[in-house]
Amino acid sequence: MIKLVDRLLLLLFSLTVLTASCILLAYALGWIPFETVGRLAHGVYYDLGTALIFISLLIVVALVSIRFLYVSVRRGRSSAPSIDQRTDFGDIRISIETVENLSLKAARRTRGVKDLKARVRVSPAGLEITIRAIVDGESSLPQLTEEMQSAVKTHIEEITGIPVAAVSVFIANIQQSSPTFKSRVE
Repeated sequence: MIKLVDRLLLLLFSLTVLTASCILLAYALGWIPFETVGRLAHGVYYDLGTALIFISLLIVVALVSIRFLYVSVRRGRSSAPSIDQRTDFGDIRISIETVENLSLKAARRTRGVKDLKARVRVSPAGLEITIRAIVDGESSLPQLTEEMQSAVKTHIEEITGIPVAAVSVFIANIQQSSPTFKSRVE
């Protein structure tokens, strides 16, 4: 709800600043006659109704400015996304990055894997882990992916205690072996 109010305030503030800028620009370019500006200034100084409207408008703009200054300076509650768990002793927060690194560690143990990337999503059923791998191409892909899925699921559940709903493995490519050249010394 607060974010919606802040967005609405930002919209109104931006429109107010834009309108004031356009009016001042028109005055600076001479599009607004000096007499009109003089009458407005005279009204602000000598007419109580005009002065109260002008003062209240400026107070509202100042308060909104202070609100935006506060929002921009305050610290966020949590900078990194995390998985929160409650235990008998208190709360545990495990960052998504930690779970990704644990997944990579478990997946690297699989023979034939050359390069890995991991992505973790939190769902109501548990963690959904996606592993993107480049393999050597000399092992059976179904066997390799099944072994990797099992290893990642077991490792994450043992280390974090968080249930893993799914481990998806995407074989992106096979590593091309470059031909080795023997140098010849003469």
